Amino acid sequence: MRNKLFCLLVLLPATILWYSCGNNGHQSKNTRESGLVTFPEKKEMILLTDRPPQLETPLKIFKEDFTPNEYFFVRWHLSLILTSINTDTFRLHIDGAVDQPLSLSLNDLKTKFTPDSVVALAICAGNSRSTFNPRVPGSQWHNGAMGNAKWKGVKLKDIMAMAGIKKGAIDVTFQGLDKGALPDVPLFIKSLTIDHALDGEVLVAYEMNGQPIPMLNGYPLKLVVPGWYATYWVGSLANINVLTDSFNGFWMKKAYQVPASGVDEKPDSLAKATVPITTINLHSIFVEPDTTQVVTANKPCMVEGLAFNDGSGIKKVELSIDGGSTWQETKLNPDLGKYSWRRWKYEWTPATKGLYHLRVRATDDKGHVQTDKQWNRSGYARGFIEQLDVTVH
Repeated sequence: MRNKLFCLLVLLPATILWYSCGNNGHQSKNTRESGLVTFPEKKEMILLTDRPPQLETPLKIFKEDFTPNEYFFVRWHLSLILTSINTDTFRLHIDGAVDQPLSLSLNDLKTKFTPDSVVALAICAGNSRSTFNPRVPGSQWHNGAMGNAKWKGVKLKDIMAMAGIKKGAIDVTFQGLDKGALPDVPLFIKSLTIDHALDGEVLVAYEMNGQPIPMLNGYPLKLVVPGWYATYWVGSLANINVLTDSFNGFWMKKAYQVPASGVDEKPDSLAKATVPITTINLHSIFVEPDTTQVVTANKPCMVEGLAFNDGSGIKKVELSIDGGSTWQETKLNPDLGKYSWRRWKYEWTPATKGLYHLRVRATDDKGHVQTDKQWNRSGYARGFIEQLDVTVH
């Protein structure tokens, strides 16, 4: 399929513009990992869709503790995304059940509030969906619909304090500048309870890894909800509304639902009661060795990967080289923050040639261990144990 991609980024004072250049925006190859594309402010990424843009980070990039902005995954829901911003006229609006509605410029956010920062993993709820069996509909992400970054901005509670919250407030909604191609497409609006919005951890970010947030990742402002799936991390954030009723919008009550009992159900017995997905499920992945590496018998091979959850901490990560019959504890790298991913490493020297079935599982600080099996109709919140088959030469 020939895709129309953005291929020219022009920077002007206080303004970012994109221009489209037809069908020559990328070169594609046959395989998934080699068929990479480039978008404005992005290096070579794996293309899932171009309208709306969905770009996956190549696995090799996860050898770095912080995901570079130019490789950070992209996930938009509505096709009419923002292609230009005038930072002189842009405003963040805070309305609803507040004492004083606000209209804040970027300069206001940077000068009228104490800046705050957090290292946090942004991960799509459908990350690793392609590994669910039976297969489920939706974007067939592998492990690259996530990224770890240092976010800088203003605590949401500080913005709310300036506006003043009226008695009886229940929910707070968040909306960006993207829109659907047709009038009846539901606007992408997410919500948090008032208590969550005021907990001091939710951030309205204007920087990502020390730089302005890339356009495709939500420039100029992005809601950062540490420990929660990135469906709540609204990009190009422009409107915050405080409600005295519960929010019942499509993207909270219909989309992004999981079984009320957890994140697991059966294909022949779907859960009748569902709730919005929220916190990041415990999971661990392999990053190295990858499919390009040659592993040789009697020579050391570094096996490493990442473990993460909702911020409750990673107690240990274990590796099995025999398909799960026995397990060895790996070495954990220093903690970068409770909402960051945690890198694990293990030096493995295979004794003989042949096919090995490597498996990895994490245990969190509450004692939860990854499960062998998991399935739900949407392919959300993968937490089942990952296996990597390695041929030793």
